[in-house]
Amino acid sequence: MIDPNQQLYAQRRIVQYYTQLQQLQPAEQTILNLFRDRWARMKMLDIGVGGGRTTAHFAPLAQEYVGIDYAAAMIAACQQRFATASLPLSFAVCDARDMSQFADATFDFILFSFNGLDYVNHRDRLQSLQEIRRVGKPGGYFCFSSHNLQSLEPAFQWHTQLRWNPISTYVNLVMWGLLRLVNQPLTVPKIQAATHAIIKDESHNFRLQTYYIRPQTQIAQLAAHFDHIRIYSWSTGLELTSESDLHHNTESWLYYVCRFKSGGSH
Repeated sequence: MIDPNQQLYAQRRIVQYYTQLQQLQPAEQTILNLFRDRWARMKMLDIGVGGGRTTAHFAPLAQEYVGIDYAAAMIAACQQRFATASLPLSFAVCDARDMSQFADATFDFILFSFNGLDYVNHRDRLQSLQEIRRVGKPGGYFCFSSHNLQSLEPAFQWHTQLRWNPISTYVNLVMWGLLRLVNQPLTVPKIQAATHAIIKDESHNFRLQTYYIRPQTQIAQLAAHFDHIRIYSWSTGLELTSESDLHHNTESWLYYVCRFKSGGSH
């Protein structure tokens, strides 16, 4: 059975929206630069490739590039967009929860950008991480972004929406009201007590079920399969290096870079 999130990503206008995106986010540019000397030796898997936004930047650098998405319409858009590209790239319809079409230890670098991991439930998220570990080479790298639960604490409080500009205040309060309405009975104390939560946020008019997680919880979630975990601000591309940085960060999402364990279980 296709879930509501997957149905949304198959809609024509949503596919068109993602196909017109071109720019890397600051954290993605940091990651691209971080591995600049290694791309030519890396076989890369780009999960949740969407309309090919990241393809244009990573595919020309990688030794081999494979883009996958669970929405067939997204893959068709990518194939059309890069039909004339003379690069070692390919696209396939594939779900991160079941990547059995790929053998164990196939990829040196796996990217799951634009919070793609956040659009499945908790059980399927853990299953996706297991599959990503399985198809990744020991010593290789996994990079992904995820929504920050700490960002919801101010977002759920009405007084944080106030601005000097009355029009901005009005718009913010309307969005705040909608956020609270579609997420009843979630409250600020419940958010503060949670390690992760499924939220309907403003993305695509509050129609997506989105997974939010605290950075410390995300680190613990990764520990079974990955090590050398580093976290980056999505908006500045700068690394968050202290416990205080993680605890107080309220950005909407963060980027994580980690390494596949060399002796870990598949």
